[in-house]
Amino acid sequence: MIQQKKIHFEVSERKILLRIFDIFSVLFALYLLGRLFEFNYFNISADNFYWTIVLALYLSVFGSVFEMYNLQVASNQYQVIRSIVLTASSTVLVYLLTPIYTPVLPGNRIQILYFYLAVFGALFAWRMFYLRFLASNRFVKKVIMICDCEQARELISELEHSNPHYKVMGYVNTDSGNEPEKHFVPEIKPDMLEKFVKRAHVSEIVIASQKTDGITVGLYNQLIHLLEAGYIIREYTQVYESMMQRIPVQYVARDFYRYFPFSRSNQNHLYLMFVRICEIVVSLIGIAIGVVLLPFILIGNAIGNRGPLFYTQKRVGKNGRVFQILKFRTMVKNAEKNGAQFTTPRDSRITAFGKFLRKTRVDEFPQFVNILKGDMAVIGPRPERPVFVAEIAEVMPFYETRHVIKPGLTGWAQVNYSYGDSLDDSLIKLQYDLYYIKHRSIFLDINVLVKTFSTVLFYRGQ
Repeated sequence: MIQQKKIHFEVSERKILLRIFDIFSVLFALYLLGRLFEFNYFNISADNFYWTIVLALYLSVFGSVFEMYNLQVASNQYQVIRSIVLTASSTVLVYLLTPIYTPVLPGNRIQILYFYLAVFGALFAWRMFYLRFLASNRFVKKVIMICDCEQARELISELEHSNPHYKVMGYVNTDSGNEPEKHFVPEIKPDMLEKFVKRAHVSEIVIASQKTDGITVGLYNQLIHLLEAGYIIREYTQVYESMMQRIPVQYVARDFYRYFPFSRSNQNHLYLMFVRICEIVVSLIGIAIGVVLLPFILIGNAIGNRGPLFYTQKRVGKNGRVFQILKFRTMVKNAEKNGAQFTTPRDSRITAFGKFLRKTRVDEFPQFVNILKGDMAVIGPRPERPVFVAEIAEVMPFYETRHVIKPGLTGWAQVNYSYGDSLDDSLIKLQYDLYYIKHRSIFLDINVLVKTFSTVLFYRGQ
């Protein structure tokens, strides 16, 4: 008989919940406003149902741009209030400025204020309720980890950091040859696993041990009993990939080839043709914007950089082919007179104007020329220099796998992780790159583009 377990929400369930109730709370607030007061700018009816659809779409898009569905943001009061202000303001502004698909601007301008206050108030009330109740410890997901003791701290901390509602209650040590760490999560004796799971209201058991001999017959039988009782048992790499949205290459070793073939989109000619047409359109728009900004960049370069405006550099493209990337110069002249080196966050070689160009991503506008030529894509792994590729590939397995597609102006790694200046950073970015290559699709591309806007708007460029 299945023991009653406490309620918890998966990551995907929380994000869907947030998105649905954002829309529902706003529509409900506007409905009440129309019923209780003389508010006639926005009415929900069958005759103007598209007004409601457009508003819901705007809320969803701007909510994504301003990170309303990032669980870390949603669980932080200061950050979520900032996101609410930006989302409500952007949604109302764009809604008012698109009267073809939305109501005509009201003659009584005070109704615009009522509209904004209703949108903001509804989002604020619902999100404070979420913070107080649904983001509380009542709804954490309790998990047991089965792993080697030397891996426990790293594995557990990564998962808990990724999801603030994920709580590892303890672990079963499958490496009897090592003494377990003290003062961490409790160690559960293998013969006590079943009792602990039921007593602590555990929702899931995650198996992360790479030593098959550590799964004894007694432990295996307990896992079978728990599975039959309705408990979820999952392998660590599956949990890691679904939660972290990157591939844990450091744990799969030679079994990594089970991840091949990657996304069918990489061989889907219709998808590739559609993406290429979009890239040409985007690159032409980007070049046009760059030409408009060029006079201001020339002035800033003359004052802050004092040297050539452009620079080219060799980068590794699809299938390992080397090409010349074009960028606005952001460093002093002869920045690499002592040899190639990673750029660091406070690199003294970056000029004052160069810092502005990097933070705003304006320095990357010339890369639209590379996209138009076909050397790069809009979305893909960051193009690296041949010297760094050779250096990293020697110590990091599968690194050159990222070259099965074109490098991109933006990408899944770029929007999920800051600029890396070490091998450890390169490993994390590789995990994101391989996740993108594996799951590449129109929907993931749209997700990358939305996160790119967030990155630029919140000034997270390097």
